[in-house]
Amino acid sequence: MPWNPAQYARFAGHRLRPALDLLARVSVTEPREVVDLGCGSGNVTRVLREQWPEAAIVGVDSSEEMLAKAQGLDAGIEWVREDIGFWRAARPVDVLFSNAALHWVDRHERLIQALMGQLAEGGVLAVQMPRQWDAPSHTVVQEMAAHPAWVEHLARVARPWSHSPDRYFEWLAPAARSIDIWETTYLQVLEGEDAVAEWVKGTLLVPYLEALPEALRGHFEAEYRRRMAIAYPRLADGRTLFAYRRLFIVAQR
Repeated sequence: MPWNPAQYARFAGHRLRPALDLLARVSVTEPREVVDLGCGSGNVTRVLREQWPEAAIVGVDSSEEMLAKAQGLDAGIEWVREDIGFWRAARPVDVLFSNAALHWVDRHERLIQALMGQLAEGGVLAVQMPRQWDAPSHTVVQEMAAHPAWVEHLARVARPWSHSPDRYFEWLAPAARSIDIWETTYLQVLEGEDAVAEWVKGTLLVPYLEALPEALRGHFEAEYRRRMAIAYPRLADGRTLFAYRRLFIVAQR
């Protein structure tokens, strides 16, 4: 599915903050191999380069559009186009970092164990994913996808997902010497008209809009914007409050 780097970057500061919060909990000091799995346009990968300037840094993503943007960064980073669900490391990794990407991959019970198996001894898996699935920004998409006007085209669209913290602990426990899992809800103050709809258009809405015939996309997006304006009304000063919950995992092998 085609991703739009410009649309995604509209809220770059809000999107970067969880990655920085995750990175702050990674205690590896001198890694040799660092991989950013689901690197997108490379903003977080560049931060990893700054954190560990001596390490070999690899950014992996399946989006041609995002990687084209990333490759414009002069940061000494190797960029690899590959589906993150099938990616395998060429050699053991000291830090396997993934910010807001793994929820697009299914079968997490297998995925998490496979990623742990690619770590070097003492290596760290650091993951951040949304846990926003019960909020209006996300439930409305599912309601609309089931509507007779769109269900024919959207019934089979893969739904991104992340599980509860205890499930990840169970999957990680056999291979991890230490596990740190937590959730944070960020109260994001967004600027501009239709702010929540604009946020979601850069992420969750991407596969739904792509699956629709062009003649139906405008109607679907307009209806979503209408519902978001009701669910997340603008404040008197024009700003919009958007509470967003995220799941964090740091596990050492």
